[in-house]
Amino acid sequence: MKKKLMSAAAMMAMAAVMAAGCGGGGDKKAAAPAGDAKKGPSGQVMVYTSIYPDIIDKLCKPNVAKALPDVKVTWFQGGTEKVKTKIAGEIKAKKIGADVLMVADPSYYLALKKQNLLMNYKSKELEKVVLESDKDGAWQPVRVNNMIIAYNKDKIAKEDIPTSWADLTLPKYKGKIAMPNPMLSGTAYVMVGAIAGDPRFGWDYFKKLKDNGLRIEEGNSAIQNKLLTGEYMAAVILEENILKLQETKKEPLAVCYPKEGCIIINSPIGIFKDTKNPEAAKALVDWWLTPDGQKAVTAGWMHSVRGDVEPPHGATHKLADLNKNAIKIDWEKLANDESQIKEKFRTIVME
Repeated sequence: MKKKLMSAAAMMAMAAVMAAGCGGGGDKKAAAPAGDAKKGPSGQVMVYTSIYPDIIDKLCKPNVAKALPDVKVTWFQGGTEKVKTKIAGEIKAKKIGADVLMVADPSYYLALKKQNLLMNYKSKELEKVVLESDKDGAWQPVRVNNMIIAYNKDKIAKEDIPTSWADLTLPKYKGKIAMPNPMLSGTAYVMVGAIAGDPRFGWDYFKKLKDNGLRIEEGNSAIQNKLLTGEYMAAVILEENILKLQETKKEPLAVCYPKEGCIIINSPIGIFKDTKNPEAAKALVDWWLTPDGQKAVTAGWMHSVRGDVEPPHGATHKLADLNKNAIKIDWEKLANDESQIKEKFRTIVME
């Protein structure tokens, strides 16, 4: 009888262990079975991003689908400012539609963190990332957008090729220089804030550009086209736009890495705290920071945030070299003073 009692007790203990292992009991009843955990995350994830539509269609969608086959990823694409406007409306309505955010301007993530809207998550891939990330994990860099000066090799004399930001204020470029509108472009806004905050330039630099006939274009396409026709001798633009045209269209556009330093924008990825699918969102962040995810970044002519991934095709400088004398950016100031910075630019340059 005693043996039978001991056997029954052992069986009950074993059943309890099995139940616990399967997530049984209390609040754990909704946990995924072990088999599902092995398969990886599933369900739906919405990504808001400023990555260009063709890069999303050709690189992001197929690669993410291969890496996370059970996750259905939906993409909303728009320029950084367009995405910010959409999110502002959703915050007001207390219904954010995105799970994951990938836009260009790091200062925006600082603002979202202050509003307690981002989930803290530190990817296991962070040890290979060479750029700064949020200390709490609210965001981590996922791609590098590099603001440079571009020119057309076939439309400019050798002695007129720009080598610095200061060159754009020279008389020979009068009426033949351009940049994107910082009211519409997150990377252009960062460029304005970085240059205005640099003691070598300040707001006086933009006054000189205005006096030298600086043109403000709505987007990169107009700038590219007018560089090709020769309407512009030089223009501020993202490096990736020029590298893409070099490779895909064999266009004669070239990159000047200004000797005072480039404006390196460590564009982040973050997860909204209200996500309905945190595990899939975390898995997506992890994938983007793997070598495979970062190769999708460099295939889109952007620099990787990892130290063990080669630069994009056509780039003549590695990120580590560019980073040595990159223009310092006060991200807190860009986050806190956005409206004032934009208004000052509008007053100085656009009126």
